[in-house]
Amino acid sequence: MILYPAIDILDGNAVRLVKGDFDVKKVYDEDPLAAAAGWTEAGASYLHVVDLDGAKTGAPVNLEHLRRIASELGVPVQYGGGLRSAAAVEQALSAGATRVILGTAAFTDPDLLRRVLDEHGPERVLVGVDVRGGEVSIEGWTRTTGIGAERVFADLLEQGVRTLVYTNVDRDGMLSGVNADDVVWAARAAAPGSLIVSGGIANIDDLAQLSQLRAEHQLDGVDGVIVGKALYERRFTVAQAQAALDS
Repeated sequence: MILYPAIDILDGNAVRLVKGDFDVKKVYDEDPLAAAAGWTEAGASYLHVVDLDGAKTGAPVNLEHLRRIASELGVPVQYGGGLRSAAAVEQALSAGATRVILGTAAFTDPDLLRRVLDEHGPERVLVGVDVRGGEVSIEGWTRTTGIGAERVFADLLEQGVRTLVYTNVDRDGMLSGVNADDVVWAARAAAPGSLIVSGGIANIDDLAQLSQLRAEHQLDGVDGVIVGKALYERRFTVAQAQAALDS
């Protein structure tokens, strides 16, 4: 499994939110590039960048930060937040994103999803499924859709999506640990596609548990985990995290 350190950008800073609440944030670095460089210098081989400003406004805001991170650090970057048009997707890829993550648009504009999948391929276009209270949440986690996650997974796979980024919003930023049943369900729902897990990682044991779940339940599609607050709070290092995932 791949470790994806998260760089969430809001008002030009690298921050972490609590349960997706924009009013409950902690700034960890005033320069997102510096935050990202810290993770790559520690051994991270991939980065996960989220434009929180873009998620709120509906269009990318932090493309220049993406451009700096992608051009200066030399590791692949996946990028999401505010990608609600074909032009926005193209801008993110042109700014250096290796892969883009559609969120709101994947549920509100199926024609756009089909178009970008056709133009860029499912290996470069991922879909983020953010779930709060069992329902899919959109628009920067500010609105629930009333649609259950199980139905969404099936619909996205049918449309040609091959990689899903699953976030349990209720656990995000809470350091509350992994919900094993949740991970197993999501991985099976995403099959035969692949799944990147996000939300709740608190300590090194959570990462080891993910690795164990993957092996015990033959969840080969679980190929990555996004970690934010636990890394920023120095609960473990990048090297320790990757070793636990490799175990």
